[in-house]
This record gives sequence, structure tokens and C-alpha cells, in this order.
Amino acid sequence: MKVLMLAGPESSGKSWLAGHIQQRFGGELVGEYVRHFIDHEQRDTCYADIPAIARGQLAWEDAARARAPHLLILDTHLLSNMLWSRTLFGDCPPWLTQELAARRYDLHLLLSPQGVDWVSDGQRCQPQLGERQAFFDASRDWLDRHGQRYEVIEGSWSYRMERAFEAVEALLRIDAG
Repeated sequence: MKVLMLAGPESSGKSWLAGHIQQRFGGELVGEYVRHFIDHEQRDTCYADIPAIARGQLAWEDAARARAPHLLILDTHLLSNMLWSRTLFGDCPPWLTQELAARRYDLHLLLSPQGVDWVSDGQRCQPQLGERQAFFDASRDWLDRHGQRYEVIEGSWSYRMERAFEAVEALLRIDAG
């Protein structure tokens, strides 16, 4: 099983791209638990919600890992939970960062906010490019500090898809080669 993780700021195309990757390569796609949480709770999140959101994301990821698809596509993971917790609330539960560092991911696609417009969807809160760029930079910094393999995906929507498909093809070839 290869585990592919999409990371980066909101409105950079993670969910859109994850769906296209699944259509092209098959596998199992795990969505964003926080969206489910917000829809269910019908309110903004608070710091006390972070553990429940992170545990929900882990439960979805672990259930998919247990099914062992040839390709596991994660629309998000604890990196986003950790960075959003720090961005919105100035803190993050320590266990969350430890759990993230202990997990294995074969490749991260790190989506840049550059080159695409922000789209409001009722849950997003960073319309300013500078805010999204800071989130991207923090994601890249964490990936670098923890020796994680990643490819930066940027440019137009069509170019993002082309680059992502190339990266996934290379990832799957590693297993077949």
C-alpha cells in the first residue's frame, strides 16, 4: 500500500485533486473529518474541539489503512489539524504532533496557494493570500524538518493535475519497479 497525503492551505485544490487522483489511479480516498465535524455540530470550532477532530481524522485514516488499498489518498492529515490549531488558537495538544511524527506517509503533495483564487465555501477563513502562503510555508517547514518526501504542486488547475498525476505515477512505479 502506498500512502499519498495532500497538504497545504485552504482553497489550494486538495479535495478537488484528491478526487481526480482517485478517478485516475483507483485506491481509497479519505476526506477531511473537520468538515464532517463542522457540518454535524453546526458551529465554529474551538480549541476544546481539536482532540475530537484529530481523533476523528485518525479513525478515518486507520480504518482505510486496515482495508489496505493499493493507494491510500488522504485529503488531509494531522499536519493540517496541528497547523490550524496553532493558527486559530495559538496552541496545539502535544500528543497530536507526536502522533503525526510517528506515522508513515510515502509522499506528500504540498499544494501552493499561488496561481489559484481563494473560493469561499462557508468553512474557509483565510481569503488573504499572505495567510495561505504562511500556512504553506509552515507545512513545508514541518515536512523539511521531519524528512518527509514531498512534491510542491503549483500553477493553474490543469498544471496542478498534470504534476500530481506525474508524482503519483512515479510513486506507484517505485512499488512496481
